[in-house]
Amino acid sequence: MSGKKKVLVGMSGGVDSSVAAYLLKEQGYEVIGATMQIWQEDKEFEEREGGCCSLSAVDDARRVCDKLDIPFYVLNFRDSFKEKVIDYFVQEYIDGNTPNPCIACNKHLKFDELLRKARGIGADYVATGHYAKIEEHDGRYLLIRSEDDRKDQTYALYNFTQDQLAHTLMPCGEYEKTKIREIAKEIGLAVHNKKDSEEICFISDNNHGKYISEVEPKRVKPGNFVDKNGNVLGKHKGIVYYTIGQRKGLGLSLGRPVFVTDINARTNEVVIGSEEDIFKTDLLATDVNFIPFDKLEGKLEVEAKIRYSAKAAKAVLYPLENGKVKVSFEDKQRAITKGQSVVFYNGNIVVGGGIIEKIL
Repeated sequence: MSGKKKVLVGMSGGVDSSVAAYLLKEQGYEVIGATMQIWQEDKEFEEREGGCCSLSAVDDARRVCDKLDIPFYVLNFRDSFKEKVIDYFVQEYIDGNTPNPCIACNKHLKFDELLRKARGIGADYVATGHYAKIEEHDGRYLLIRSEDDRKDQTYALYNFTQDQLAHTLMPCGEYEKTKIREIAKEIGLAVHNKKDSEEICFISDNNHGKYISEVEPKRVKPGNFVDKNGNVLGKHKGIVYYTIGQRKGLGLSLGRPVFVTDINARTNEVVIGSEEDIFKTDLLATDVNFIPFDKLEGKLEVEAKIRYSAKAAKAVLYPLENGKVKVSFEDKQRAITKGQSVVFYNGNIVVGGGIIEKIL
């Protein structure tokens, strides 16, 4: 029996997960590569190009595993992906929110179901190419921002449990992206210069409104653009096409710049206002997870981000009933958006995060 620890690496076919597998093999782990098959139809799966789990990605991942001389599997996650990511994504937009499908995928698939599969084959760990670090301090596992600040992906990883952190490896978090590409080139991986995938993996043209209209045509209906007093300003093509802070593509000529300030699914209205109207300081977060501790017992000063690309800004957390949290920013934030996540930091440590339920 080998004394090596066994790790199942989630392989997307990209440079990060490929180098993650190489680094772990170099560190002495017994490495197994696996790609999640998530496409709903074989035809769709075969025709896809470039997405993180498309057929070309599977081919790239298989070639990398051949090169590294490690076993490779394709795991069928279609049903889970449809239920936990696609259906959730569609429903959130229909409810007037703007969801983050990558966060849902990380929470339910990569670090829940993939970890269960890993354990099922006797692996000790699951690993990915994410830019983040996991460290143990005084018996508690912490999620730490990566060395490459521009590529840091901790915003999308705040849902980790202690058990998941204890059985997850993220070797790329110790490196800058440029170094990861250098390593890939040095060891002869063809994916060393493959561009990063940035679009939503199951929407090839990045047009989520069109996608939802095709999936749920009866649930996407035109309605009214209104101002904050309810005065009708024009017609919209369906609330799924809009998000808070949006200015372009509204088709309104009001003689001044206007922005989406709210979306009301109940009345099927999109509320329009000035840029000033989209700056707010307070929000309510639900479905909250904390990492350094189990429960927020009192108010806590943090830095918080309201979207992946936002800068962390000073805020105070206040615990509420039902595990919800009120977040009060020191300075107004632009376009706080229902359905997005708000993630809390203490320096480089991820304190936790939750889903924005309401703007106060």
